[in-house]
Amino acid sequence: MGRGDLTNEERAVLEPLLPKGTRAGRPPVWSRRQLIDGIRFRVRTGVPWRDVPVEYWPWGRVYDLFRRWQRDGTWHRLLTRLQSLADAKGAITWDLSVDSTVCRARQHAAGARKQGGLQKELPGASSIAVHGDDARRTDRDA
Repeated sequence: MGRGDLTNEERAVLEPLLPKGTRAGRPPVWSRRQLIDGIRFRVRTGVPWRDVPVEYWPWGRVYDLFRRWQRDGTWHRLLTRLQSLADAKGAITWDLSVDSTVCRARQHAAGARKQGGLQKELPGASSIAVHGDDARRTDRDA
């Protein structure tokens, strides 16, 4: 078991929330626990899928499980269920923090024309084009 793999306690909490396999026939070759650990390894480290270690089984199988659960909404259901369980225990503090930082780009990065006279609209103006002396007037002047 790797450093970031699921513990037995975490696995016990997660197991009832996982979708049940409905296919009849041959049992799966790879354990779901190893596949989930492989997905968690990839998400935690940010490595390409092909670089997921062999101990988590073939990278293609790990990716297939990830994409299948992403498409059918399993990851979203797991997240909401785990959040509701943690919230019921009081383990989540739902504080909201708003950052009002403004990041401004230079005029060239914002798509402004190089020759201002050709600009159809003043920066920050409404969608109505303003021409001539009206371009210098503000609402206070009117």
